[in-house]
Amino acid sequence: MTRSIGISRRGAFAAAAALAATAVLGAATPAALAAESTPSAPRLVALRVATYNIHAGAGQDGVFDLARTADAIRSLDADVIGLQEVDVHWDTRSDYVDEARELARQLRMRVFFAPIYDFEPATEGAPRRQYGVAVLSRYPIVQAENHDITRLSTQDPNPVPAPAPGFAEVTLAVRGARVHVYSTHLDYRPDPAVRRMQVDDMLAILAADKGPKVLVGDLNAEATAPELAKLWEQGLVDAAPNGGKTYPATNPVSRIDVVSVSPDITVRGAHEVATTASDHRPVVTDLMVPRGR
Repeated sequence: MTRSIGISRRGAFAAAAALAATAVLGAATPAALAAESTPSAPRLVALRVATYNIHAGAGQDGVFDLARTADAIRSLDADVIGLQEVDVHWDTRSDYVDEARELARQLRMRVFFAPIYDFEPATEGAPRRQYGVAVLSRYPIVQAENHDITRLSTQDPNPVPAPAPGFAEVTLAVRGARVHVYSTHLDYRPDPAVRRMQVDDMLAILAADKGPKVLVGDLNAEATAPELAKLWEQGLVDAAPNGGKTYPATNPVSRIDVVSVSPDITVRGAHEVATTASDHRPVVTDLMVPRGR
């Protein structure tokens, strides 16, 4: 829920036997088990997905420590992590580090960074200053795109809602399955108007994609908020409707960090993780994704 920076726009597994299927998916009817073993039925692949607002690498204590952030992410043992509040050569608060690349290096994962803000460097010849969202993945990223959604400038004295980048989409090759994963960071303001527009924009983007979909992010509103209702009415399922609070990291009072999935994905479990490596707690979900026919 950390406020956006005051700047302007630019920028698992295949079920091989009835016993295995029962152990992983819970008790099933004989008909269901038979369908699971039918060659034409979609096989399922295990995928652990997390979402984490990393607060630009600063902990709840306000101290920048990207190694601590990496350790917190590593402890999740997730295959895919959607990140929010990621600095890339931003300024002194994060030592001008490219956090997306550095986290990928430390964790030995692939990464796609989608800037919300993209500014000229502070000094000539230095890298561009960027801030946005990212996706880390153990699996190959076969396609990636930084989509525009409606945003409200935090720098203009009289901002108006307008399309701006920072809605990340990656298509992953997960052991035969092609999975769309999206990382988002919605507007933080008490007025829900912009978040409502952002929900419409995201749903339009998701509607254009086929196959399993996972949308993660800092929604800056409780999942039950009226402006988010369309997410659950038009094709997504909250992976942890009874999950614990995620913000602030110490003594959290709100569940605003959410993993959601398309109905063809089975949720095996979900939980938030107590850590103060950021001002948010990460959320981890264990999913079963259809590989396809």
